[in-house]
Amino acid sequence: MSKPKHPRMLADTEAQAILRNVHVSPRKLNLVAGLIRNRSAADAVATLTFSKRRIAQTVKKLLESAIANAENNHSLDVDRLFVSRAEVGRSIVMKRFMARGRGRASRIEKWFSHIKIIVAERAQVDASELTKAANAAEIAKVDAALATADTATNEEGAA
Repeated sequence: MSKPKHPRMLADTEAQAILRNVHVSPRKLNLVAGLIRNRSAADAVATLTFSKRRIAQTVKKLLESAIANAENNHSLDVDRLFVSRAEVGRSIVMKRFMARGRGRASRIEKWFSHIKIIVAERAQVDASELTKAANAAEIAKVDAALATADTATNEEGAA
């Protein structure tokens, strides 16, 4: 008898890729992850391509893996993908010692990190819904302008 299948933790419109024990501190990795959060997948890949940080190329490979997982494993549309989450976590810390003057030693810590990138598919919005929303916003602006104009004329008439 086998174990029951582990339920999927992500929504049907999401895919992920995880990289564990990458040799960079979580603080530095989080700076690169912050560059791609809430961006479209194509824009995030372009940003990482031209980033000067060493770890950006590794994060780019991970992002491309997440995009490939979304396309091949979950049949999501690549053009509508965006980076919904980029989570950075702390892994092991190797502790080393370096000889210092007068017979002493100082500690050197070599940090490792985990990173998880989750890409999701944006909901497709019809053009008619966009025009309705734009029209509603314009009507609200006109109503607000009319309301302020009415109060201004009422104040002038009372004076």
